[in-house]
Amino acid sequence: MTDTWQVLLDSSTLRGHLVEDARIGLTAAEKWLPPKYFYDDLGSDLFDQITRLPEYYPTRAEQGLLDKYADEIAAVAGAEMLLELGSGSSEKTRVLLDALDRTGHLVGYSPVDVSAGALRAAVAGLRADYPTLPVHATIADFDVHLDELPAPGSRMIAFLGSTLGNYPPEQRAVFLSGLAQSMHAGETLLLGLDLVKEPARLVAAYDDAAGVTAEFNRNVLRVLNRELNADFDPDRFAHVARWDPEQEWIQMRLRATEQMQVQLADLGLTVTFARGEEIRTEISAKFRRDRIAAELREAGLTCEHWWTDDDYALTLARRLDG
Repeated sequence: MTDTWQVLLDSSTLRGHLVEDARIGLTAAEKWLPPKYFYDDLGSDLFDQITRLPEYYPTRAEQGLLDKYADEIAAVAGAEMLLELGSGSSEKTRVLLDALDRTGHLVGYSPVDVSAGALRAAVAGLRADYPTLPVHATIADFDVHLDELPAPGSRMIAFLGSTLGNYPPEQRAVFLSGLAQSMHAGETLLLGLDLVKEPARLVAAYDDAAGVTAEFNRNVLRVLNRELNADFDPDRFAHVARWDPEQEWIQMRLRATEQMQVQLADLGLTVTFARGEEIRTEISAKFRRDRIAAELREAGLTCEHWWTDDDYALTLARRLDG
């Protein structure tokens, strides 16, 4: 079986996005960088390590729900194609592929990821395990390319890992609306959602004892060094994870341990940091059922099913009109 590849995001385009985001984010009154720049090949590998840490429960919880309910999910979705946003290693996707295959309707799998290296490794593994399954791989930024993603059959779009929580509410509304508009009538969206729970457990999941998440967080500085000829010293930034009870999200930040100036040579930009000043690198919102159902409804999607272990949830939403 020959795989097909679609490249919607090449290295020069990705670099252009990085240039714009770095210039805007690092000159803001409260500095920030988008979390998607964690995920170069090293960052993807570090995140894979994070998912195996004892403190990081979301991956195990999500896998447990998929193992338990995959056949039910496949039956109610009625999909011919599984399209996965931010597919990464595609490891936990296999249980969905197996369940969809058992329905007799599966015609292919389309993994979508910003990391070409992670996608190539995932496709190689899939080819070994599913030698006859058509795989349509797409290197893309799904914030930009939703309308251009493959649609060779009626799709179930999987957006797992509670990645939706990386969007602040306003951006989340824009993303969900755009996703709904890109879907055809009857297609479904399977969301993995981390739920609100005791803060200590949440913070531990983003600040592990082994320091892997800290290295993952600092990796965004290495990306800036490599791509923009910057001179960040990652060791001069401390990893910070804190719970915001008002917004009900975790924030990850990088805190300057001393006063410094950083040069981003390719931007002709000098960024000054006071001691203790922070860069926000990620938010990870936690969800409540009523709130996400309302957000999906506002976007044009109807929640049809909810599976949960009270720590984590999978929800299936459908586009009812085209």
